[in-house]
Amino acid sequence: MGMVRTLLRERFEVVGFDLNAARMAEAAAAGAMIAADIDQLFHDAETVILSLPTAQHVRGTLAGSHGLLSLGTSPRLVIDTTTSEPDVTRELDVLLRHQGHILIDAPVSGGPAGANSGQLTMMVGGANADVATAMPVLQALAGKITHVGPTGAGHVVKLVNNMLCAAHLLTMSEAVRLAEAADVSAERLIAALNAGSGRSAISEVNYPKWIMNGAFDSGFTMGLMRKDVRLAMALADDKGAELPVARLVGDIWGASIETLDDTADFNRIVTCDPTPDTAPRAGEKS
Repeated sequence: MGMVRTLLRERFEVVGFDLNAARMAEAAAAGAMIAADIDQLFHDAETVILSLPTAQHVRGTLAGSHGLLSLGTSPRLVIDTTTSEPDVTRELDVLLRHQGHILIDAPVSGGPAGANSGQLTMMVGGANADVATAMPVLQALAGKITHVGPTGAGHVVKLVNNMLCAAHLLTMSEAVRLAEAADVSAERLIAALNAGSGRSAISEVNYPKWIMNGAFDSGFTMGLMRKDVRLAMALADDKGAELPVARLVGDIWGASIETLDDTADFNRIVTCDPTPDTAPRAGEKS
């Protein structure tokens, strides 16, 4: 919805479709035209922006029985903002390009606030000419755009980004725990860290905005972050990359399902307190 509002504000004509009728009604109320089905969407929209839960949803939307590839439409520009799987993206790129379509991956960071303000951060994968074609739409949606390589590279970078975010939440929670045990308040710790080399987006944004005030309403869930961490670990396995610290982070996030369900705000991972008896150790398999 944030991207819909931003594109309308930037005077794009927007047509939308979703499986959730309530979301379509919200988009219509904001001023978007609503497609009757996915077929109509692909016929009406020359540029298609996807923001879906998983790579399999992207595959179904583009290559499924009612997907773009089945319709025989004129060439379309597809911008996939999903946090997806690089190899699936590259596979779809080959299939789409065979019919003249363009696919670029442009996963985003910045959450609902960034989408609503048009200040998302985008990590873009695609050929130079294709990214240039997409740039008017990308610039409407994002304040920071980094072209990181060919198709699929954007999804690689986004998985690395979210792996680091997951790790930083855990290390920052331990930093707060240590400081408080040594009689330094979290507020004073964070003020000092944010003036020093130990700062991160977690200390600068997440703790003040969603954690220390108990809001936990970032709009990004435990389930989505667990999925992204799993994808990063799967990518490491596929590429033969040894990541012992990241593996420990992945184990802790996976084990957190015991106390935090998938619908909880992802920042609540800081409320988990791994003990020596339950936390996996580096080198151990969970």
